[in-house]
Amino acid sequence: MSYSVLYLLDQLSYMTIFQHPFRLLILVPIIGILLASCSSPQTPPSSKEKIPQSIGDTDTSSRLKFTSGIRSILEDSHGNIWFGSHQEGLAKYDGVQFTYFWQKHGLDDSQVRNIYEDKEGKIWFETGKKASFYDGKLLTTPLYRNYYKLLDWKIDGQSLWFKGDLGNGYNSSEKFPGVYKYDGTEFSYHSFPITPKENEQNYFSVTTPFIRGKNNRLWFGTYGAVIGFDGHNFTLINNDFLDLSSEDGSLHIRAILEDSEGNLWIGNNGIGVFKFDGEKAFNFTKKHRLNKEQTKGNSLDRIFSIQEDDDGNMWFGTVYSGLWKFDGNTFTNFTGKDGLPSEQIWTIYKSKSGELWFGTASPSGVYRLNGKVFERIF
Repeated sequence: MSYSVLYLLDQLSYMTIFQHPFRLLILVPIIGILLASCSSPQTPPSSKEKIPQSIGDTDTSSRLKFTSGIRSILEDSHGNIWFGSHQEGLAKYDGVQFTYFWQKHGLDDSQVRNIYEDKEGKIWFETGKKASFYDGKLLTTPLYRNYYKLLDWKIDGQSLWFKGDLGNGYNSSEKFPGVYKYDGTEFSYHSFPITPKENEQNYFSVTTPFIRGKNNRLWFGTYGAVIGFDGHNFTLINNDFLDLSSEDGSLHIRAILEDSEGNLWIGNNGIGVFKFDGEKAFNFTKKHRLNKEQTKGNSLDRIFSIQEDDDGNMWFGTVYSGLWKFDGNTFTNFTGKDGLPSEQIWTIYKSKSGELWFGTASPSGVYRLNGKVFERIF
């Protein structure tokens, strides 16, 4: 019996954590993992990284050149601002000029979904495929993966978490839906305690940035579920948990956020926003009668981004319905008349100063609210 199987058997006592009615019972997935591990031992790739390439191309213009849309933003500890595009790679703004990075510079893919900074100051880019990092000089894509920690779920407050190596689904080494943990030394794959049903290969593919909430609780948004881990217990919020019928539609998650009060907001591309208080969830869009059937115009149905500002207001970026603000009592909808040339808001980023930056699709750009009008800043 392989080392991985022995390790998994040793972890069965760990499974006693799944006792809460909102948690998952995972004996069946564990048996499946054991059988799969027996039938096909998992061997980490021998290559440790792709060879770093040259530094990026510089440009002194004051605006981003991207035209395919802004997917991600990060203001790093050195004051640089990073922008991930939908299909045009990566850009860094140092306050004077932009530097652009593509695959020819060492980036793994042209789509940059999420950007993080690790405890050592390296900047990580989660792409449509794997993940690359920038150390101040070069871009590198680590390829080594450890597949012997499938159930070794731990929270340390500093590790970064990344989607699987495929755009959708999972590869032959991963075998099950899950995420990679980077602890500063290596990437190790951790499987979700889930057995996908037939035709659900992509259902648990990660679609959002991971969220580190209160007490370092982790949240992962996938196409059809939100999976939480608090260090002991897992929480699964899916169609069954929400008691969704065929008439209600199905989850298609594009954004998640834990607010300052510990509530989890779940944005979907089609059935609106759900709010989860730790015990129960409800359809926020439906409650406030903001779905397209009721508004007969701009709606809060197709959500791609969510953010909370320093005053506790909630902001929702949509597809084709602009930007929405909720102050706890009233809603305000911002569109082209307010200075937003695109009504697709793909990302909302809170800067270190507390200012909200809104990244749009086509026409691409990054905007902020200046009084009552939006102005382009990048």
